[in-house]
Amino acid sequence: MAQVVVLGAGIAGHTAALHLSRLLKKKDGHSVVVISPKPTYNWIPSNIWVGTGQMDHKKVVYKLAPIYKRIGVDFRQAAATTIYPEGTKEDPRPQVEFTYTDRAHAGQTGRVEYDYLIDATGPLLNFAATPGLGPDFGNTVSVCTDEHAVEACNTLDAAKEKMRRGEHQRIVVGTGHGTCTCEGAAFEYTFNVEHELREEGLRDMAEIVYLTNEAELGDFGVGGMIFKQRGYDTTSRLWTESLFRERGVRAIVGAGVTKIENKVITYENLDGDVKELPYDVAMLLPPFKGVPLKAFDREGNDIHDKMFNAAGFLKVDADYTPKPYEEWSPDDWPKTYQSPVYDNIFAAGIAFAPPHQISKPRKNKNGTVITPAPPRTGMPSGAIAREVAKSIAARVKDPNAPLNEISMAEMSAICIASTGKNMVNGTAAAMVMDPIVPNPRKYPNSLGHRNPVTTRGEIGLFGHWEKLMIHYLFVYKANALPGWQLIPE
Repeated sequence: MAQVVVLGAGIAGHTAALHLSRLLKKKDGHSVVVISPKPTYNWIPSNIWVGTGQMDHKKVVYKLAPIYKRIGVDFRQAAATTIYPEGTKEDPRPQVEFTYTDRAHAGQTGRVEYDYLIDATGPLLNFAATPGLGPDFGNTVSVCTDEHAVEACNTLDAAKEKMRRGEHQRIVVGTGHGTCTCEGAAFEYTFNVEHELREEGLRDMAEIVYLTNEAELGDFGVGGMIFKQRGYDTTSRLWTESLFRERGVRAIVGAGVTKIENKVITYENLDGDVKELPYDVAMLLPPFKGVPLKAFDREGNDIHDKMFNAAGFLKVDADYTPKPYEEWSPDDWPKTYQSPVYDNIFAAGIAFAPPHQISKPRKNKNGTVITPAPPRTGMPSGAIAREVAKSIAARVKDPNAPLNEISMAEMSAICIASTGKNMVNGTAAAMVMDPIVPNPRKYPNSLGHRNPVTTRGEIGLFGHWEKLMIHYLFVYKANALPGWQLIPE
């Protein structure tokens, strides 16, 4: 009999819980416990549609408790605070301490023991990294959560009203710090805003600016891509730039935002110049940190730095040796996501510490780092969580069972970025990265060191249909409805 505890119920945590519930049956004495501070699951990829008013936020959030009750998972609406991987002097079993966040028990603390632990806590949205960034205490909006997306929609609606009254608006979308990830979400929001303004006859009243920490368009935090399009090799830079020209969107690349005041964004570029960009509305994404978790050994000694990196992400079976860009290797990336310190602890999704960026690291003459952090959201999060769940289930049945492997230097990922939601004239950019991390050992003669056949990109109406289909398929899956396991991550 084993108890598996999952911290977090985002794409990674929820996926892990679903698979564990089918692999470790309650009738066999096993139990799966999920600890997450929010009562709902948010299908984050569709937040961009909520943020432009194209989808009601109720279609992207679902209550977790009924889902987990139906599949036999023990759900605690709480925030994990402390891990005791060796137990305590009083109780030698590994355990997690948490603080309840539901109304009935808010503020109360509890503990749960575990045989295996999955850290799938996801990111802490680090708006504080840039003064003035964020919807709560800053001057910008966000689409990182469903609540933020609703606020972004309301702000955009207010800007539209000003346009209707003849007031020209500058809308800035992008990244709010030099080390942000998830440039794809900013890219999507940019073109969905542009699409909506065209649909409403307001496009000539708005200047749309894409402000990004990417050194060039099409980098997306993965160093860019070279792929097939209509039978020809093209770069993601040329492919992306053509869309910006077609839609009349101005792009500012290599920007590390340092301060956001009311109506003025200050940023440094890769040359080290300090620039100011006036704006009326700004949707800027924050950088990520790990969720703050304390960790103590049995004697009460602080072992946080032993388990986590400086940003708060769990160290796993990666090579964290500092090395120059020229010496980066696909072997640096983790395969099993198992903690090297405690073999019953794993990470999935954004919670695992990457060994380094994927894009080439860049720092300007002022010492400001302007390089995207490696993306670990969406398809990679789900796929990693599935394999981690399988590894744990196998170890429960046989302690010597081999762990499943799924390196980002081997796995492919599909990204469908909406560029306008409409069943008739909407579009999306559909991209396949194979693999996510360039692999010169496997593809030594391929430009970009990815599979030259399967790495590809297309923009069109079909992409929008695919994006919408994926929305409904993954909502179905998230609700653990019959046959959910047949839908791939």
